[in-house]
Amino acid sequence: MPYTFEKIDPAKTAMIVVDMENDFVVNGAPMQSKQALAMADRLAETLTFCRSVGLRIVYTAHVHRQDGCDMGLYDDLYPPIEQRSALVDGTPGVEIYPVLAPAPGEHVIKKHRYSAFFATDLDLILREWGIDSVVISGTTTENCCHATARDAMFRNYKVAFLSDGTGTFDYPDVGYGAMSADDVHQATLVILAFSTAHVMTTDQFRDLVSRR
Repeated sequence: MPYTFEKIDPAKTAMIVVDMENDFVVNGAPMQSKQALAMADRLAETLTFCRSVGLRIVYTAHVHRQDGCDMGLYDDLYPPIEQRSALVDGTPGVEIYPVLAPAPGEHVIKKHRYSAFFATDLDLILREWGIDSVVISGTTTENCCHATARDAMFRNYKVAFLSDGTGTFDYPDVGYGAMSADDVHQATLVILAFSTAHVMTTDQFRDLVSRR
């Protein structure tokens, strides 16, 4: 059976806020996830709670250098990346959405692939902090959040995944049918709940922390 948390220890847990940057969140942004915008205030309240109980927060931002030297196949997958109209390092678009802005001392890890663990020092930081469990929030549910949750589990971190603190976008038909954001989100939660993480709401997360 899938594992579950009976309680969450703030001293050994980190909240990973995945890619809640302007290019994914702001209305009209070239790669906007409307679900991410819709849940931003709820996530902000959850981060305030994390800080109040001493649970560490670390952010990620998906970025690429202007010359494309770290881009790989992303220019084939996403026209805004190929056209340098989104996720360009050093531009306002890759800054964290203001309502979720990091507090002093909180780190933003730049990444170049879906997973926050790929070619970054995230694992090094978490080990240094004595972290054994992570909470995944952010966007997009099925790509960067999913990949980060999987990579965390592969590294033996116990994973909580926030069902109402993650979000995605509508998928167009590229040959296998279209999917709404709601359907993509729900399908990902079902898969993760079976194979990877304890999927929970933000309220359930707070309750589990309060049981410590």
